[in-house]
Amino acid sequence: MQTFSEIRERGFVYVDKTEYVYQLVTEAKHVFLSRPRRFGKSLLLSTIESYFKGERVLFEGLAISRHEHDWESHPVLRFDFSGSSYSSYDDFTNQIDALLHGFERIYDIEPLSPDSFGPRFGNIIRSAYEMTGRKVVILVDEYDKSLLETVDDEELQNRIRETLRGIYGNLKAQDQYIRFSMLTGVTRFGHLSIFSDMNNLRDISMSEQFAGICGVTDEELHQSLDMGVRDFAKTRGLSVEEVYDKLKRNYDGYHFVEENCPDIYNPFSLLNALSEKRINDYWFRTGTPSFLMKMVKRGVIPLRKLDKLDVSVRSLYDVSFDLRNHASVLYQSGYLTIKYYDPEFDMVTLGFPNLEVERGFYEGLLNAYSGDGQEESEFSVREFINDVRSGHIERFMLRLQSFFADFPYDSFNLINLEQHYQDVVYILAKLMGLYTHIEYMISSGRIDLLIQTAEYIYILEFKIDKSAQEAIEQIESKAYMLPFKADGRKVVKIGANFSSATRTLSDWIIAD
Repeated sequence: MQTFSEIRERGFVYVDKTEYVYQLVTEAKHVFLSRPRRFGKSLLLSTIESYFKGERVLFEGLAISRHEHDWESHPVLRFDFSGSSYSSYDDFTNQIDALLHGFERIYDIEPLSPDSFGPRFGNIIRSAYEMTGRKVVILVDEYDKSLLETVDDEELQNRIRETLRGIYGNLKAQDQYIRFSMLTGVTRFGHLSIFSDMNNLRDISMSEQFAGICGVTDEELHQSLDMGVRDFAKTRGLSVEEVYDKLKRNYDGYHFVEENCPDIYNPFSLLNALSEKRINDYWFRTGTPSFLMKMVKRGVIPLRKLDKLDVSVRSLYDVSFDLRNHASVLYQSGYLTIKYYDPEFDMVTLGFPNLEVERGFYEGLLNAYSGDGQEESEFSVREFINDVRSGHIERFMLRLQSFFADFPYDSFNLINLEQHYQDVVYILAKLMGLYTHIEYMISSGRIDLLIQTAEYIYILEFKIDKSAQEAIEQIESKAYMLPFKADGRKVVKIGANFSSATRTLSDWIIAD
């Protein structure tokens, strides 16, 4: 549920975030917060809305009730852009017009020119203040929805950006009539310049003080949701500790500040798992932005570095959704999170926060590479796993040949075909849960792909329009097996050739 009043009035569990709310409304006036989608931003704004409407009874027994303050009611202007589609400029302006017109009706305001959005917004703020005698509260949910949906249309995005600049400029121009404002979204606003006039906007996105303002911490999970965990355990015949462990591995691990940040659970997935008493990819299945998949396929996002991506802290403040600043995009969208911080160089290491995100990301990639043609991909992955674990590598290669043969013609990266094949095999291996490396560095060269299981080490070398024999000879001549000689597991060498004509494996050689 995303409505604070409904949760409280109907007696549902509420993970208490009101101490953060109190700190915000007493310490700041204009606030910005970036968090991934479905991370509780709407509920947070709903909580702040109830506070400023003076709905004191809803907060009884919560952290904020321990503080002395008045419960004065303020006019609240709430903008929610999350439920609309923005495929054209008319879609965008129609949504803005509808929102403004709604407030003009509430405060009996004679509308100005319909397309003068900035002046209309300013007029609403002044009129609400004059009518009530109390300063106005402005809450904006998913301010960047229209910008994210137009990332591939620069001209349209620029028109929307200019219009938003004119609207949000009123947060400074009408400051004397405003008690508090807060804007939330997925992306940070560093390069969007729509807030260029607002030098008093406090960005709490990477604030240690507000790191836990959205999502669920481990402490909150145990305090507020333990009953749900116990019901889960009883239904599935597991121990309570086993359920806590499953929840942590699948949904925990987000960090929104480089130092001293608690582990944060994805609240959407966590609550769905407790409700259905089943581990599943709830957050990821609500929709993966297509531009992320495009970035990987174009080589903008380095697939082999996603487990350990080193970037400067400064880069996380960027919002260059022009498909070039991959670190910023992946971090702000919630697909990567901070795993380690190096204070000496002000650098962070990014990685997948948990199993749900890693698994879902690779599944999305597999569908993107296969052109959504692999309807039985989950079944295929299971079969690949069984083949590799049991040492049936010939069957694995036959299955891989058939897998590529089903790919649609236009799904191939013809500019770098070898990289395309390597990527797909790597994605399959990651989904199989194996220890994998692309271009594994050793003293004598680079192994194209290394897969390790409990009993086997597979060394794979790929060629394009050459021969499997050449691939095997490269493995032998460069002694790729040497680092694993004392390992104890069986080393299997696989040389394979892809045909650009047939777009699949033409031949392969398997040798011990």
